[in-house]
Amino acid sequence: MVRLGRLVRFSINPFLMEDSPGSNSYASKPAGEGLTLFLELAVELVGPVKPDTGLLVNVSEIDRSVRRFAVPVFAQEIRKYLGRGEHVPLRTVLQILRSAYEHLADKFEAARVDRLTLKLNPFRKLMMDTKAPGTMYFSEKFEFAATHKLWNEAFSERRNFDIFGKCANPTGHGHNYLVEVTVATPADGPTLKIGEFERTVDARLMQLVDHKNLNLDVPEFRQRIATVENLAAFAWERLADKFDPARLHCVTVWESDRTYCSYYGPTGSDCAT
Repeated sequence: MVRLGRLVRFSINPFLMEDSPGSNSYASKPAGEGLTLFLELAVELVGPVKPDTGLLVNVSEIDRSVRRFAVPVFAQEIRKYLGRGEHVPLRTVLQILRSAYEHLADKFEAARVDRLTLKLNPFRKLMMDTKAPGTMYFSEKFEFAATHKLWNEAFSERRNFDIFGKCANPTGHGHNYLVEVTVATPADGPTLKIGEFERTVDARLMQLVDHKNLNLDVPEFRQRIATVENLAAFAWERLADKFDPARLHCVTVWESDRTYCSYYGPTGSDCAT
């Protein structure tokens, strides 16, 4: 079994009955006209690789099916709600994702549509796991700058450099970190308030670490090496049980655009991000 993902980008104008089909799928197709809503839908399929082609599904088939069967669902609902000047809460967005899934579920032969993730803006996304369609997974990214020292005083200098490599500067070094926090909430439960969610993350985590020397300013790292792994676990500890009625599902910390760690609690459940 493999998991194959494809990003499909499209633009919808809520006040036009039709959008220009366009010809640049990298930017968005339909292309939209004028000031439009730009959306990016991540479609993840799971299943066996075909031995004669080495493919799970040709990605062009994913593009065609999403644009033929799922994009019209988004266009119809966007025009219905926004055309009437109505607010579209997250639970309604999840309903649209469910409807899109229903239109895609049988389009890929032996491959199964496992997850649909809608990027709400460059820093937020809403994910639907088709195995748990009643649960909404909301993710948002935050940033902070900090210094840390990857150095164990119990080790020799040589062993520190052997283990931590060029990061083993005894005076430390800095990163511009990104943290993505994902919470899960029942679709039919109380509406997640994004402002409250952000204030919780800011108060419980960001104010502790932003523009700080992690080893000196954060008590938890005075005896704990501030690796990206330990940072992800620390973020979980600070945020767990703080989003009632939502529950913390996953925390991912990037220390660069190539190095990141996800932590999803002591139960070890699969991270939706």
